[in-house]
Amino acid sequence: MSQGVKALLVVLGVLVVIGVLFGGWIVGQYNKVVAMDEQVKAQWAQVDNQLKRRYDLIPNLVETVKGYAKHEREIFENIAQARTQYFQAPTPAGKIAASQQLEGLLSRLLVLREAYPQLKANESFLKLQDSLEGTENRIAVERKRYNEAVQSLNSYRRSFAGRFIAALAGVEEAKYFETPAAQRETPQVRF
Repeated sequence: MSQGVKALLVVLGVLVVIGVLFGGWIVGQYNKVVAMDEQVKAQWAQVDNQLKRRYDLIPNLVETVKGYAKHEREIFENIAQARTQYFQAPTPAGKIAASQQLEGLLSRLLVLREAYPQLKANESFLKLQDSLEGTENRIAVERKRYNEAVQSLNSYRRSFAGRFIAALAGVEEAKYFETPAAQRETPQVRF
């Protein structure tokens, strides 16, 4: 075997090794972005589960409070309407919007207890309020995890290689779960 053939075989061998390594890297990166996309979807499902739990608890809380605060009918009607909008929303973005509307109403509802001292002592109200507060904490944790998964995916998508790999896998940018500025204010109930 001549020196030229040996050199050609070495070059071909190196090219094959580089090709295998590059192909393995592409497959690894493809699997990584798909896993990140699935993580975002799984985290959204957790947020959705907790939001559904909240919507299941709310009618009981509302019925309890209704007896004490009959003239706050508008809050109760809006809560029922927000619940309907949440379950009719076909996309996570629609569910997020409905959920944000409900959060503002719930804050007002919980402030009612300050205006009705006898409501504070009602055992069913306290029990439901504890359940609702526990649910709110769970939702907050799941939202945080969802936003962390979205951050990881979106950061990867914006990276140099990630942009190409995400496009190859058909993975789109995910949307953060954000609270609108209007709902960050402390709710007030006036009588």
